[in-house]
Amino acid sequence: MSDPAEILGHLEYFRDLGVDGLSRDPAWKARALDRRETLEAIRADLGDCTRCKLHRLGRRQIVFGVGSPDADLMFVGEAPGRDEDAQGYPFVGKAGQLLTKIIEAIDLTRDQVYIANVIKCRPPENRNPEPDEVASCEPFLFRQLESVRPKVIVALGTFAVRALLKTDAPISRLRGTVYDFRGAKLVPTFHPAFLLRSPERKRDTWADMKKVRALLRGEE
Repeated sequence: MSDPAEILGHLEYFRDLGVDGLSRDPAWKARALDRRETLEAIRADLGDCTRCKLHRLGRRQIVFGVGSPDADLMFVGEAPGRDEDAQGYPFVGKAGQLLTKIIEAIDLTRDQVYIANVIKCRPPENRNPEPDEVASCEPFLFRQLESVRPKVIVALGTFAVRALLKTDAPISRLRGTVYDFRGAKLVPTFHPAFLLRSPERKRDTWADMKKVRALLRGEE
């Protein structure tokens, strides 16, 4: 293309599309391609959520997520419990204490991972999430996943696995296998609350977490 008028026409066309400049700088190119939504923006959009009935069934506060926004490892649980509802952070009760030990067992800290739940509000009496509640809330989980972009996702328990893999298969059948999921590796394992009730399954969870550690290290 050598005609100046034709070149000018193309420049005006791209200007109308919102393109206001060009650069050969690699840093500028990377910045232009990385259009990740921030966790802060997602939380702001969630607001004082009234999208499902949980907001009027005793919820004290929304439990969004916690940890590193650039974590290589992300844990996804089911829903907040009583302690989480009181404090506003996921996994802070007895199950959360066990999760901390699990994280430390693979040589990481809670600050180095990201932790969230499928449901951001506590269901009454810690009952199972209902389908309409999951449907209202899981889009925010997927946005969190797109923002953090972890290398490995650990789905903790049945409801987290169902939300992510869209399957009704029991966690006992799904664990032990690594799944490709949105550019990450997904590892299903038992929820820490279940392990408190069934400590004999901790051995299985440790096998899953050793797989997670190997994935993070590029050994698998």
